[in-house]
Amino acid sequence: MRVILDLPYVYSIIISSVVAIIYTLLGGLYSVAYTDVIQLILIFVSLWVCVPFMLTNPHSLDISLTAYNQTFQAPWVGTVELNEAGKWFDDFMLLALGGLAYQAFYQRILSSSSYSQAQLTCFTSAGFCLVLGIPSVLIGAVAASTDWNSTTYGLPTPYERDEEGSILPIALLFLTPTYVSVIGIGAVAAAVMSSMDSALLSSASLFSSNIYKNIIRKQASDYEMQWVIRISVVVVGLAGTGLTFLDSSVLVFWLVGVDMSYTIMFPQLVCVLFFKVSNGYGVCVGYILGFVMRVLSGEPLIGLPPAIRFPGCRLDKEGKLTQFFPFRTTIMLLSLVSIVFFSWLASVIFSKGLLSDKWDVFDIKRRAAQTARASDVKMSDTDEGGSAAKQHLNTTRC
Repeated sequence: MRVILDLPYVYSIIISSVVAIIYTLLGGLYSVAYTDVIQLILIFVSLWVCVPFMLTNPHSLDISLTAYNQTFQAPWVGTVELNEAGKWFDDFMLLALGGLAYQAFYQRILSSSSYSQAQLTCFTSAGFCLVLGIPSVLIGAVAASTDWNSTTYGLPTPYERDEEGSILPIALLFLTPTYVSVIGIGAVAAAVMSSMDSALLSSASLFSSNIYKNIIRKQASDYEMQWVIRISVVVVGLAGTGLTFLDSSVLVFWLVGVDMSYTIMFPQLVCVLFFKVSNGYGVCVGYILGFVMRVLSGEPLIGLPPAIRFPGCRLDKEGKLTQFFPFRTTIMLLSLVSIVFFSWLASVIFSKGLLSDKWDVFDIKRRAAQTARASDVKMSDTDEGGSAAKQHLNTTRC
């Protein structure tokens, strides 16, 4: 909106936030689900409509010729150097697994009407993401194959002006007709709005259910909870809007968010699903360890210098001190191991009476006993059912 419509950045953010807050506030999950369907259609149609105009514009060369050859700019197909392989691996794991711990993801899955529908939704959306990524790749390739000096944008190139983060709207504005660029900006706005309303609703739901209902006011009625969710949507929306004014790219906050999700929340998700020994003590240790190590590892996107320098930590091409070691994956694994180990250690300490039960704030000893009794009852019922079935079978034979 800032590039194509020449609308100030502040106004663009405020308009987007107000619209997303209002329809999320009024309709909840239903409005978010229905608007997401509309937004996905807009993204898919709009971007693919823009692609033919981009590929056939007179200012760009054939992208197959510029993929590996130096023309107006460097080739748009890059290479992975051996000394950067660790960083590439880390980024790949971050993008592949970081989103699995997002509350917005499970909010959609848990709202499915059946187990099979939830599975179908996950696998279909994974394939759909690949299709949605193709237009962006093509548009980026065209931008890297363009003689910007022959356009009204002029020189230096967007990359040299440090505007590569806005290359999509810049390419739409200068390499397509005006009406096509407006269609393209609709796709970008739809993508941002789709992410924003999901984040709003999931954050509000987390606070209202996990904190307000379970800790602050356990006897809250359904009507009261509705108002708590509405107020939470407004508060979270205003807080998120305020954060966007700290940087000119919302993508920075998304990257930092998925980074924290991967290094801190993903190990807890794995332990909850696959390690029965996990308990509150291990979770707390893993959370603190993951958070402290991630903060001390630094983040160049927000100007946080690293206090812990992993092997290969050095200045990147832009002069920023960067970790080229897969430190995020290392922190994630350390957090995972610490959750399992300290959970096991706590269970041993309390089960053997090495500490008094009054120190068992998470009550793991009583819960373990209840789980064991439930397992015994279930096994007993299974054995009785099997004996009865065997007896019935023998009687039938007679």
